[in-house]
Amino acid sequence: MQNLFQIRKEMCDVGYRIWHRGYCAGNEGNHSVRIAEDRVMCTPTGVSKGFLTPDQITVVDMDGKQIDTQNKMKRTSEVLLHLQIYKARPDVKAVVHSHPPHATAFAMANIPIPEGIHPEAEVFLGKVPMAKYTTPSYKELGESVVALIKADTNTVMMGNHGSVCFDPTLIGAYYKLEILDAYCRILLLTRQLGKINTLSQQEMIDLLKVKERFGMPDRRLACAPGGCIGADNQPFLATFDTHPKSACACRSDGLVEAAEASAMSEDALEAMVQQMTDQIMAGLK
Repeated sequence: MQNLFQIRKEMCDVGYRIWHRGYCAGNEGNHSVRIAEDRVMCTPTGVSKGFLTPDQITVVDMDGKQIDTQNKMKRTSEVLLHLQIYKARPDVKAVVHSHPPHATAFAMANIPIPEGIHPEAEVFLGKVPMAKYTTPSYKELGESVVALIKADTNTVMMGNHGSVCFDPTLIGAYYKLEILDAYCRILLLTRQLGKINTLSQQEMIDLLKVKERFGMPDRRLACAPGGCIGADNQPFLATFDTHPKSACACRSDGLVEAAEASAMSEDALEAMVQQMTDQIMAGLK
């Protein structure tokens, strides 16, 4: 039998971690746990995830109606998103919606999370689809997310909004949130370095086989030999071209070459200096 108080406490603990790591500011974000076929515990609206208490956790049915009417707190308005995920994936027992800054930057820029780069992200997240922007709290938000969820999906980005991670356990869903933002932070750091390496087709096939042996089947294994992985990487890879190519003229020995002197005759240089002198003197009169 489930210890409902322990679940409430765990939801508060996870909320603190989310707030402490900066994944949600103010009263943002929400998370939930499915405790029965027709019952879900969810965080309340208007409360920072870092200051939750067990008595504030609310209970709703699968239509979003709040059951614990004696609770002075009101359930989060975005619980409808959670409920649609639970209905689409009966194996899911916990949902975490947050605004992790590094990952949300990709959603703001409408740049898909690239794949085939970081082994841990491939094993624990897999392909992360991105839903188009829809108004928060509307049922269309859940519909846009659920339309992208496959049997092996555990994380979805929401355009101009944030992320939603789900798992059979609340801690598992939270771990995915951590991995997602850490991966996106690494990606953004590679842009500062100006270079990124991608895994080869064979390296990805080998990695997905290892993932399958871990009990985490990934549908991409079937199409990887045909080159399906990385099909949506170009929007991110294209951002590396925004750096000025003339920023550094580096030689093979790692030293920086001096800029090539422009060809200008002595007479032209003297005329330019004289023109500048005349302009300065005219301004002093």
